Amino acid sequence: MNKYVALLALGLLLSGCNIYEKPQINSADKKSGEEQIKVQQAKAHVKALGTGLKTRLQQAIKTGGLEAGVEECQLAAGPIADTLSQDGWQVGRTSLKVRNPNNAPDVWEREQLAYFSGLLDKAKLSNEQPRKPLDTYQYDSESGEFRYMMAIEQGQICMACHGSNVDPAVKEVITKHYPNDEATGFNLGDLRGAFTLSYKPQ
Repeated sequence: MNKYVALLALGLLLSGCNIYEKPQINSADKKSGEEQIKVQQAKAHVKALGTGLKTRLQQAIKTGGLEAGVEECQLAAGPIADTLSQDGWQVGRTSLKVRNPNNAPDVWEREQLAYFSGLLDKAKLSNEQPRKPLDTYQYDSESGEFRYMMAIEQGQICMACHGSNVDPAVKEVITKHYPNDEATGFNLGDLRGAFTLSYKPQ
């Protein structure tokens, strides 16, 4: 990969994949104090995971190109998510088309992903701009259990590893780590996936 492509990829990475939000599925006008806290904590975890991955990818692409970025993402994503998965929280990512089979969605996640995807498809058709981030959650006030998802839209930087024309050298590295990869063929503005979080009181 030439230096121009690597530098272009780094520049695109700085803009990141877009994250969008939908109105909360909880219909109450005023959320309980605990509910508000959990939503804010979830958003903080999403920011930490996204920022952590972005920083590691920037460093890897700068030194070794997109192939190194794939390698670094494979190495870094799990440990960063594990670091945030403490005190009752589980933090990760999922998609309708996963790269890592361990990130496959459960029934609730699949329903939210389908909903996100429909909203983004509708927005693309109508050229709606600007949009707020798409997110959703469910909260059980009796058990204290909480689930949260925030959509990840396919942005320009995502195209290098998840688009329809992935460089053969990059594709080779992807196949090496993810032989059953499903996460290519996305177009700009598609739903790439979502951050998914859950909380259970300890």
